Amino acid sequence: MPHSPEDKKRALVRLKRIKGQVEALERAVDAGTECSLLLQQIAALRGAAGGLMAEVLESHLRETFGQSGEDIPPVSGPPGTDDEMNAIMKILRTYLK
Repeated sequence: MPHSPEDKKRALVRLKRIKGQVEALERAVDAGTECSLLLQQIAALRGAAGGLMAEVLESHLRETFGQSGEDIPPVSGPPGTDDEMNAIMKILRTYLK
């Protein structure tokens, strides 16, 4: 569960976008759209779900480890800093794509 009102709002916006993608995919399947186009839509849907997962995971990690959530570019810093959290999230986002 996203912890801050801003995190919750971002998650809901992403979910509404995903819902729209699912509905478009359903219409495409119903219309008999060719497989290559369906696969493209499915890949986009998977990417959107991965983005939501990354966002919720980041919110959870920042809440759990007491990070402020400021947008600081990832650089190596002392353990437990925003820099370290940003570096970890950059790696996780890469694997979630």
